[in-house]
Amino acid sequence: MVQETLFGKVRDEYYMGQALAQARKAAAIDEVPVGAIVVNPEGTIIARAYNAVERECSQRAHAESTALAKAGKKFANWRLEGHWLYVTLQPCVMCMGLIRLSRLDGIVYGAPSPLFGADIDFGISPLIYKSQVYKSDIAIVGGVLQEQAAVLLKEFFQNKRKEKE
Repeated sequence: MVQETLFGKVRDEYYMGQALAQARKAAAIDEVPVGAIVVNPEGTIIARAYNAVERECSQRAHAESTALAKAGKKFANWRLEGHWLYVTLQPCVMCMGLIRLSRLDGIVYGAPSPLFGADIDFGISPLIYKSQVYKSDIAIVGGVLQEQAAVLLKEFFQNKRKEKE
């Protein structure tokens, strides 16, 4: 069973739906369909982004990275205490580092990423991710709209395999 964030299950599903809309934009431009949004403490979406790795020819163009950068500019501060990140796929190690540095209160992800996902929740949701380096906690909730996020990814990669045939 998926646990809730401070916004509650209905709002978590709404926010993840917004991240999924971003993921669909990525798929439309032939990018791996991952979307992310940043929500401020009041519950307002302040940044939206989707994967643009191929378009930008940069590993840094992950949805999470771009959403955090946009939020920092809008908030006029790279420290995003009190903010939450919603992303359709479990963050990779690179993105988890950015999340840690951003001082977010928490992350919510849709589908797990067994291949590249940072081993952040050990199958337990939510878990407070503690770091000896940064001495802070990040709440992590996984599996919100997991099926929809997984289907979007599966269909994308199935289509990619068909193109290669």
